Amino acid sequence: MASTFNPDANLSWDAELRFKRTAPKARPATATAAPAASTGQLRNGAGVPIVGKRTNTASVDHRHAARVDREEEDFHRKVIPLDVGRAIMKARQDKGLTQKDLATKICEKSTVITDYEAGRAAPNQQVLAKLERALGVKLRGKDIGQPLAPRGSAAKKA
Repeated sequence: MASTFNPDANLSWDAELRFKRTAPKARPATATAAPAASTGQLRNGAGVPIVGKRTNTASVDHRHAARVDREEEDFHRKVIPLDVGRAIMKARQDKGLTQKDLATKICEKSTVITDYEAGRAAPNQQVLAKLERALGVKLRGKDIGQPLAPRGSAAKKA
């Protein structure tokens, strides 16, 4: 047989409900906790201990900062000299190429050509070799800006 719910059957308004309570856990005292000053001490002007906020000493490492300041290492990166950039620009204009056309010819982005001409690019020997072949101008070593010597069978005939 199914039982039906009757709210008055189990509890009445006068019945006491008791719940099991667990004892509160004791918290350990912290090292920075100061004894609380009573109101009377505050009124009388008695000395009240003041505890400063603790800082994270691991985040402030003065020894590391001093070591970094003492370093004499040069963090400047090597860039293309301006005379190489001017030689690229002059050879490109003599051939009637735009930066985009030259970049397409050597399979690089146009920003690479812009950076090389402005002297902002880090020297990459592969890119310089492609530029030398495309422009027919020497860009590395001595005689920067001079025409390249012919390669292959043309060099043997001369």
